[in-house]
Amino acid sequence: MRVEAKILLGLGTFFGLMCAVYWNWSLENAGGVMMFAGMLLCFLPGSYYYWWSRRMKARPEDDPQATQSEGAGVVGSFPGSSIFPFTLGMGAFFVVLALVFGIWFLVPGLGLAGWAVLGATAEGRRGGHV
Repeated sequence: MRVEAKILLGLGTFFGLMCAVYWNWSLENAGGVMMFAGMLLCFLPGSYYYWWSRRMKARPEDDPQATQSEGAGVVGSFPGSSIFPFTLGMGAFFVVLALVFGIWFLVPGLGLAGWAVLGATAEGRRGGHV
């Protein structure tokens, strides 16, 4: 966690410096506010990772002398092929089409999305194909 914390805190510091320079130089509000928000979005997880890195034991990724076998864990099972991610994508596509072409596209879109969520949940609980 220490490496991730350093990267995010460094990126937040960079955004903070660039925000100060941009805000004073351009006298434009929108870009300065967005850079300030980017700085906060880097400092929030960065400080959380730093807080956890001081409280947990060192991971193999944090040890410069670690070998590759120290970081290897248990390889679990991976889900097989499924139609439900494609079905959820098509449902989302129809929902977006409803915003553009008409509300009647919402019916098949929500139907496909609901079918995909229910099917993926059942498939995940039972394991294998439904």
